[in-house]
Amino acid sequence: MTGIRHLALAAVAATAAFVPAARADCVICANSIVMNEDLADCFLQKYADPAAISGDMVAVDLSRCEKSRSVVLALPEPKAAFEEPDTKFLLSRGQVECLKDKLQSDEIDLDPSARIDLGACR
Repeated sequence: MTGIRHLALAAVAATAAFVPAARADCVICANSIVMNEDLADCFLQKYADPAAISGDMVAVDLSRCEKSRSVVLALPEPKAAFEEPDTKFLLSRGQVECLKDKLQSDEIDLDPSARIDLGACR
């Protein structure tokens, strides 16, 4: 019985030591994501009020967002290498707010997609 009690106490101590560190810096959250205009609009609708988010981390799932139906040009203009957008990723509450601000700014060109750095967002 004492072996189980020691094991339980060790588990509680390890969890208590880990939880404050996770709140200070989310080590499993995305450092950057690739987003296009349609997914950005969907994100802004789903997370219009970051203050309403419960918890310190958010599992973002944009996989059900409507995708645009664009016409493919016969000879498209050459663009930078296209990266497939991310539809599922983990963000901290601060990163959600930071991403929202970045998407609402005019600094990002999301056509066809853009990699957005979230490393400085906490």
